Amino acid sequence: MATPAAAPAPPNPNPVPDDPPPPPPQQEEQQEEEEQGEASEPEASPPAPPATSIEPTFSGSEESESDDSSSISSVAPSAPAPTAERPPPAAKDLLHISFNQDYGCFAAGTKSGFRIYNCDPFREIFRRDLVAEGDGGGGGGIGVVEMLFRCNILALVGGGDNPHYPPNKVMIWDDHQSRCIGELSFRSPVRGVRLRRDRIIVVLENKIFVYNFADLKLVHQIETAPNPKGLCAVSQQPGSIVLVCPGAQKGQVRVEHYGARKTKFINAHTSRVACFALSQDGRLIATASTKGTLVRIYNAAEGNLLQEVRRGADRAEIYSLAFSNNLQYLAVSSDKGTIHVFNLKINVGSTANDKPTPAPEPEVPHISPPLSFIKGVLPKYFHSEWSVAQFRLHEGEQYIVAFGHEKNTVAVVGMDGRYGA
Repeated sequence: MATPAAAPAPPNPNPVPDDPPPPPPQQEEQQEEEEQGEASEPEASPPAPPATSIEPTFSGSEESESDDSSSISSVAPSAPAPTAERPPPAAKDLLHISFNQDYGCFAAGTKSGFRIYNCDPFREIFRRDLVAEGDGGGGGGIGVVEMLFRCNILALVGGGDNPHYPPNKVMIWDDHQSRCIGELSFRSPVRGVRLRRDRIIVVLENKIFVYNFADLKLVHQIETAPNPKGLCAVSQQPGSIVLVCPGAQKGQVRVEHYGARKTKFINAHTSRVACFALSQDGRLIATASTKGTLVRIYNAAEGNLLQEVRRGADRAEIYSLAFSNNLQYLAVSSDKGTIHVFNLKINVGSTANDKPTPAPEPEVPHISPPLSFIKGVLPKYFHSEWSVAQFRLHEGEQYIVAFGHEKNTVAVVGMDGRYGA
């Protein structure tokens, strides 16, 4: 497929019709979630005509993403030039941080543009300042930056008090041309974007859109419960695609297995889901609720619970979850300022057809008959699995966590502008 020409393509004459306004957010239920019966995959919207062909080049850092589409069109060039090396952005200027798919880089959206950093060794790879002097074009705020491994295509969404792009548009940036080559427009703000080499996933508050990466055709749309955080995860291995998003009920996650053409609902918690993560191979899901005390690991294919670990006893807001590449560990960050690392007691086969199975349970100490009644009344807290390592950071700050490429290393980047590994 040819790389897009430098000159912008003409606007698409047949845009996808606007998405109707999302329904008002539902109030959180007070009772436990209902059991979900058979679920059918929602109908896909008619494919959107391509704005332009997109061919990622995996040579430098780049990002790509598209938003809920009311229209798709090419964008006239804007030419922010690379600037001289400057210090990292101050915490007050940060609007967004996210790791790329293999945790080798992370992106930062700021009030004046975006920056891409390499994790090991830590260094700034490049930056784009989107406010040119005297252009009168408004602010430079970027609220979402999504990378596609290390290629030239990125997805940008405006953010902050003075956004560079409208918050209801996903701008597709080609860093080889230093300009946007396309956009997807919506009636409501974009909450998140996820990328893989063959798909672009755009998250709105009540809906998720899946696009074919090569031609920007809409291939699937999903109705979700209110999702202001833009929660969504997608597998990264070639071939079968697994997508995880909030379900329609409180505490529920929805798993789309596109290769098998099936939808699975998992009633993960009795309170609302606050965070989840999907392993890169799409076989394991880790979930946390708004209580933030327990993290549960599920088999994505069957939806069965494999393991439950405890972060703590006090309520906490979970900011991120991350699996290690070998699926041996799970890292958790929260507003308590502590990074927890848990040992996964799960045997995962080496082939794509193998399913995760629980590891053998350790032997329970024998309880003598006169005291056997205690086993049934002891709080679950005392039988919990706890983390094997903890790292203390600044309480109240938002940190996201990932596993480094070096063995037994954890990378942490925060909205306070700090990075450590």
